[in-house]
Amino acid sequence: MDCIFCKIVSGEIPSSKVYEDEKVLAFKDINPMAPVHILVIPKEHISGASEINESNSAVVAHIFEVAAKLAKDMKLENGFRIVTNCGPDAGQTVNHLHFHLIGGKKLNLQLG
Repeated sequence: MDCIFCKIVSGEIPSSKVYEDEKVLAFKDINPMAPVHILVIPKEHISGASEINESNSAVVAHIFEVAAKLAKDMKLENGFRIVTNCGPDAGQTVNHLHFHLIGGKKLNLQLG
């Protein structure tokens, strides 16, 4: 498979890991939009939010549990944002489900 995030999961491409367990991997975004910008991805290849279904949806709940733990660990008491883009019109550039955990500053409320 020619998926950059699958290659990061396999260790073929290095990343700045901040969390890993048997289901998910979290690492620093290489182009951060805020002081804290972490990507949380399932290790299983799911191409995007439109591919979430009954057989793989449990990992999404786990991703949100991990994101909450990371936000607490990174002391984002004043708030944070969790974002996923689905499809090219929404700005998805890697076709592997991923959630951006963004915080560490007051975020612009404008979307798109």
